[in-house]
Amino acid sequence: MTGLVSALQIGRKLGSGHFGEVNLGEDPVHGPVAVKIYRALPNEDPAKWEARKAALLQEGINLRRAKHRHVVQVHHIVSSQTDDAVHLVMELCEQGSLQDRYEAGPLPTRDVHAIATDICHGLGALHDREMLHRDIKPGNLLMDGNGVAKLGDFGLVTDDIILGYADIAGYFDHLAPEVFETGQTSSRSDFWALGMTLYRLLHGDAWYRSSPAPRYLVRDLGYANRLAWLPHISSRWRRLIRAMLNDDPHDRLAAHGKVLDSLAAMAGDICWAYESDGTTSKWRRNAKDRLIEVTLEPAGMKWVWAAVSHPVAKGVKRILETSKGAVNKTTADRGIRAFFESCL
Repeated sequence: MTGLVSALQIGRKLGSGHFGEVNLGEDPVHGPVAVKIYRALPNEDPAKWEARKAALLQEGINLRRAKHRHVVQVHHIVSSQTDDAVHLVMELCEQGSLQDRYEAGPLPTRDVHAIATDICHGLGALHDREMLHRDIKPGNLLMDGNGVAKLGDFGLVTDDIILGYADIAGYFDHLAPEVFETGQTSSRSDFWALGMTLYRLLHGDAWYRSSPAPRYLVRDLGYANRLAWLPHISSRWRRLIRAMLNDDPHDRLAAHGKVLDSLAAMAGDICWAYESDGTTSKWRRNAKDRLIEVTLEPAGMKWVWAAVSHPVAKGVKRILETSKGAVNKTTADRGIRAFFESCL
């Protein structure tokens, strides 16, 4: 380990991003911590790095104001004694970010609902303190050891660099239409990014990458109406996310209280576990002493689907609904969605 200011000790690397890497640390006051290490960017002019470093140190002090259960706590920020770097010392979230879970596939709707509720509380706390996040995405949502979701990496991306950063880091997809036009972010653009993040978590990385990239569509407006959805995503989820992705920032659902109201209304929705091998898709849920399974698979150039109720112990298998033969994909998706909606 390398000794730093305030007897902070730096341990193994936990992850990395565009602006720097995150390491495990040991702080004499706070115990185990996460340490974000900022260094000059490739090809960054030395004078610009010195200015950015000074801004980081100042903003790091400011970030300590954001004390909330659903915001990663910033303890302090220091300059390294051993190299030209700045170290942001933060609360350690033992379960890490949601990036790996997102890349593994769609998260269960129940999990996304809990995460969305937590993060909305955290985002409201930042906005109430007149702070913006500017970089909401799966990799910046972290889970602590108790499974509580928290907003991380907030406040250190500014309007001066947001467009260039988003381009390099591949997150043009999380910029609201007005940001492309004005280059300025707001609490309303934060909610756009949250809506896009929830959509991604519900669908997983493979689905998202197979769809047209938002960066090519958002600036043409009407993006929310072009979204493709997995059939089990309920109409309530769809309405919520479309409202958060409204083109007009003044008509956008961008108040944490209203988003929380919408989330509360769907708290009891049935949760389906989804998996796909790229060809066959399956949805499952437990219903008392039965396992409900919906399967969609190809049949030549068409598709067949069936919803079946299996006994967990004793009993007989029951066919609940089917496609009644091979149908085209649009018809299959429509039939499966109608089945899911009938279960709500």
